[in-house]
Amino acid sequence: MTNYKLPQWLSLSLAFPLAVLNGWVLLLVVRYFQPLVSIFVAASLLAFVLDYPIRFFQKQRVNRNLAVGGVLLLALVLVVALTLTLVPLILQQLNELANFLPSWIDSGTQQLQAFQNWAATQQLPVNLRGILTQLLDRFSNQLQSLTGQILGFAVDTIGSVFNVLLTVVLTIYLVLNGERLWDGIFQWFPPHVGSQVRQLLREDFQNYFIGQATLGALLALILILVFLALRVPLALLFGLVIGFFSLFPFGTGIGIAIVSLLVGLQNFWLGIEVLAIAVMIDQVNSNFVAPRLLGNLTGLNPVWVVISLLLGTKVGGLLGLLVAIPIASFIKDVADSWRIGGFSVPPTAHNPSDSVCDQQTSNVVLER
Repeated sequence: MTNYKLPQWLSLSLAFPLAVLNGWVLLLVVRYFQPLVSIFVAASLLAFVLDYPIRFFQKQRVNRNLAVGGVLLLALVLVVALTLTLVPLILQQLNELANFLPSWIDSGTQQLQAFQNWAATQQLPVNLRGILTQLLDRFSNQLQSLTGQILGFAVDTIGSVFNVLLTVVLTIYLVLNGERLWDGIFQWFPPHVGSQVRQLLREDFQNYFIGQATLGALLALILILVFLALRVPLALLFGLVIGFFSLFPFGTGIGIAIVSLLVGLQNFWLGIEVLAIAVMIDQVNSNFVAPRLLGNLTGLNPVWVVISLLLGTKVGGLLGLLVAIPIASFIKDVADSWRIGGFSVPPTAHNPSDSVCDQQTSNVVLER
C-alpha cells in the first residue's frame, strides 16, 4: 500500500488556519483566566531575574540554599526601601502632574499665540494656531488615556493585597522549586532538544530583562540628576518615565518626546534643552554602553520587533508588551536551530555557569 504525501503548498494551506484557530483558542483561554495569567507571568519573570544573582553566588561556590536565602532577603529589603521612599514621591509627583497639566496646556497655548503674533509682524506665512491647538487637545486626551491604562493594569495585576501576596508566594516557590518544575516539563522533550530549548529560553528571557532593566535604571538615574540640575519640574517622575519607556524597543524616543513636550508646554526653551540633553544621553547609552553590556540580544529584524510588539499588546496588554520581544527572540532561536540541522548541542556550546543546573537535571533524569 503506497503512502500518499500531500503537496507542500496544500500542507501549508491546511497548517495556517489550524495555527490561527489554535492561537484564537489560546487567546480566549488567556483572557478567561485573567488576572491569574498576569500573576503567573509576573512571578515567572521575577523568578528569572532573581535566578541570575543566585547563579552568580553559586559560581563563587556558595551553597544554593544560602544563595537563595540571601538573594530573597536582599530583594525584600530593596522592595521595602523603595516602597517607603520612592513610591510616595512618585505618587506625589503624579498628583502634581495632574494638577499642573491644565495650566501647562494654557501656557503652551499662550506661547503659541505669542509665536503666531511674532510671525504676523514678520509677515511670515505661518498659521499653526488651529492645528497645534488640536494637537495639544489630542495629546492631553491620549496622555490621560495612557495614564488610565497604566493604572488599570496596576490595579488588575497588583491592586489587591491577595494578588500581591500570591505573586510573592509564587515567585518564592519558583525560585526554590523552579528547577524541578522545569525538569518535569522538559522531560517530555527528547534530551538533546530539551536541553537546547531550556538554554535558549533562559538566555532570551533572563539576558533581555536584566540587560534592559540595567540600561533603563542607568538612563533614569542620569536623567534625574540632569533634570534636577536644570531645575526641571517633576524631575524624578520624568526621569523614571523615560527609563520605563526604555524597557521597550523604540520606547526611549517616545518617552523623551512626551517629557520634552510636557516641559515645553510650561517653558519652550527648557523643553528644547530637555529634548537635546535627553537625546544626547540616550545616544551615548545606546551606542557605547549598551553594546558592551548587552551585545546583540535579540537578533530580530526591526520589522519583526514591531510586529511582535503589536501582537504582544493585542494579546496581553502592557504585560504582553513586556514579554513580546524575548518570546519572539526565543521563537527565532528555536527556528534557526531547527533550520540549521536540529537541536544538536556541540561540546563547546556548554555554558560553565549552568553546570550545577545541568548536573541536577541529569541526576533527575537518571533517577527516573
